[in-house]
This record gives sequence, C-alpha cells and structure tokens, in this order.
Amino acid sequence: MPNLLVLCTGNYYRSRFAEILFNHHAKARGLDWRAFSRGLALDPNNLGPMSIHTLARLQAMGIPHAEYLRLPEDVARPDFDAAHHVVAVKEAEHRPLMRRRFPDLVDRVEYWGVHDLDCAGPVEALNHLEQEVLALLDRLAAPHS
Repeated sequence: MPNLLVLCTGNYYRSRFAEILFNHHAKARGLDWRAFSRGLALDPNNLGPMSIHTLARLQAMGIPHAEYLRLPEDVARPDFDAAHHVVAVKEAEHRPLMRRRFPDLVDRVEYWGVHDLDCAGPVEALNHLEQEVLALLDRLAAPHS
C-alpha cells in the first residue's frame, strides 16, 4: 500500500488533521493509500496528543480519531524512505526546515500554503487544509496516462 507522509512543524495540529482526513476519505473512496504524519520541529509546549482545534473539527465532521491519539512524532529519514509521496503543509515554514534537516530531500516534497494559528484561525486553516487534502486524493485517484 502506498504511503503519504504529511509534515508540519509540531505534528500536533495541521499534519494530524490532514493525516486523519486523508485516511478517512481514502478508505471511503476505496483508494489504496495510507497517510501518516510527522513534525519537523516539535514544540514541547504542546499539551496532550493533538490540538483541541483538530479534535473539535474531526468531531464536528463525525470522523473517528481514537486510533490516532498519540503524542507528536519527529520526522526521521526512515519516514521518507517509507513514503511514496510527501507533503509539507506550508512552504514558507517547512522548506527552510527541510533544507536544514534533510537538504537532499527538499525537492521530493510537495509544498502547500496552509497557515498555522499565528496567521489564520482554525476554521480558515482547516478549511484550506481540507481542500488541499481532497484535491490530492482526486489526483491520486485519477488514472495515470
């Protein structure tokens, strides 16, 4: 089964939402892909396994998430090795972190423009993230010519 690696900074808010949303919709579409997420610069000040904004949005959408309740995880080279496609949710934040940590893998990543809480509220950011995830699922499901 092909794997999608979703990266954000803390693996607490955006990447976790994208991972769970992707897996929910991939399964519903019968798409043979599975997402997992990691962070490029974990924040020890994040409390609990996942952002309250992520949890609230998933609950409002009726998407089960109990199996995803774990502490944030730092990305490591084996995560890239296991991934068939890699997405970082905000280019302005994550390209520099990729250059610093994994300079040889910078160009392997698809970069989006989904803001963190310092630039956008959770409704706006998670709506944008949902659009990106659904568009990616559409691309992955399209027959290749």
